[in-house]
Parts: sequence; C-alpha cells; structure tokens
Amino acid sequence: MKEPLDFSAFQPQVDAFINYLRHEKQHSPHTISAYQRDLTRVMKQMVLDDVSSWQQIQERQLKNWLGLWHGEGLSSRSLQRLISSLRRFYQFLLSRGEVANNPAQLLRAPKMGKPLPITLDADQVGQLLDDLAGQADNDPLKCRDLAILELFYSSGLRLAELTALNLDSFSNGFSQVRVIGKRSKERVVPVGSKARAALERWLACRPLLLTADSGEAVFLSKPGKRISTRQIQNRIQQFAREAGMPVSVHPHMLRHSFASHLLESSGDLRAVQELLGHSDISTTQIYTHLDFQHLAAVYDKAHPRAKKK
Repeated sequence: MKEPLDFSAFQPQVDAFINYLRHEKQHSPHTISAYQRDLTRVMKQMVLDDVSSWQQIQERQLKNWLGLWHGEGLSSRSLQRLISSLRRFYQFLLSRGEVANNPAQLLRAPKMGKPLPITLDADQVGQLLDDLAGQADNDPLKCRDLAILELFYSSGLRLAELTALNLDSFSNGFSQVRVIGKRSKERVVPVGSKARAALERWLACRPLLLTADSGEAVFLSKPGKRISTRQIQNRIQQFAREAGMPVSVHPHMLRHSFASHLLESSGDLRAVQELLGHSDISTTQIYTHLDFQHLAAVYDKAHPRAKKK
C-alpha cells in the first residue's frame, strides 16, 4: 500500500484560498471542486519533484509540467482551466505577500485541435433533396425551401450570405451568384443546374408571398418578409428528421458537404478556398482531413491486406 503524499508544506495556502472562494467570493461547490482538483494535481507534482514551497516554483517548471500532463492525456481544455486556476491562486498569494511573482501569469496551454466538420455523403444529400422535391409541387413554402437547400449545397453559401440574397445577386441566367461574405468580402460563385431549376421554380411562386415589406429579398417568409436565419435552420432540421437523416442537419453542414465532395472529386484545394471565401487556405485544409478519412475507409474496406482477421 502506497504512503499518502505529504502536502503539509503547501496545503495551508490552498485551504486559505478555497475558503476565500467559498466565503468571500461565494463560488459554487462545482467551481470550488474544480479549483481544488487542479491545485491537488500541482501539489502532487511538487512532491514528486521535491519542490518545497509555492514561492519556489518558476514559470519554466510549470511549462515542463504542462507538457508532462499533456503527454499523459490531459486535454488542452483541461490544461487551460488548470492554468487559470493557478493564475488566480497566485494572485491570491501575491495579495497576502506570500510570493514575489505569479509564475502562471504568461502560461499558455497547447492549442486545442479543431474538430473535423460533420458532413453528409452524396447519397444522403441526394435523398434529402429528392424527398423535399417530391413535396414541393403544390406548396410554395416547400418550393422555397427546396431552392434554399439546393443553393446551399450547390454553391457552399454561409447561412447569413443566403438570407441576404437579393434578386440582383444573380447573373447570367441564374448561373452565378454574388455574395458578401465575412469582412464584407465579395465573391461570385457558380450555381449548378439543379439549384437553378429550383430557384426558377421558387421565383414563379414568390409573387404569392409578396407584400410591401418584401423588397428585393429572394427568399421570403410566409408573412412576406425576408426569411430569417432561425426559420431556415428550423425548416432544414425538420426536413432532415422527416427524411430519416442519421444526424441533426444544419445549414453549415450542407456547406461542409459541398466543400468535402468538391475536394474529393477535384483535389483542387485552391479552387475550394475561393468558392468558400476563405481568406486563409489553412481554414480550407481541414477538408483534406475529411478526404483522407474517406480514402482510408475505402482502403480499409477494399484492400485485402488491410482487413483484420
């Protein structure tokens, strides 16, 4: 049986800090527990490295410990919280004159890896659009929704870009659309034949919803005003559920699917960057990971030497 670690040299300061959080700052038990857990981890390391006091710890030592804990599997999010706990603890010690500086003040946790975007495969997108197309014949709102979904997938628009579209945003027989993206950056992107057909079908129905408030907005709500982002999100989720999609579908998922499928077919990262309106190609590169995942899945399934026995 292991001997318990001896924290007696530095536990009193932690106890005083926890009491300060509990009684003076009146933090919740959950928050206090998180601080206690983080500082206990540090105290364990202090014992292992023969550190005798909080005053003795230097920034370089904390950086080494962060690297160690990261290697042991502590996530970037947890490390960031631990740094925050240490920073505040040392501020407390400084206010009491028990340390001369705050070694955690300039610490930074390793960057958190961005999660890969979730996409639908081409068959799933086709199923979603075909299901909606079958319902749009006698319903102007579903005719509008079909044009919206087709345009998301055809041109990779952001939600805000699509809701802001006006009638004069299209050119060359609806084969191109001009959008204003982030930081007011303008770009022109192609519109595929399926999306053009859906748009023309919707524009034939659009006069049924026209009011004095409609203006030049392409997509209108039932009361005749420009459709809101929330309405689009809700309608897409509803249709995805009805079509039996295995995940919750949102507008940006269609943009992700557009980028992933285009890159998978063309391999042209620069072109996809331009179509998406990314100012930095590193933002677009996340889709190369999706493409590799697809290739790896095909390999694992098809290659005779890849199959597990």
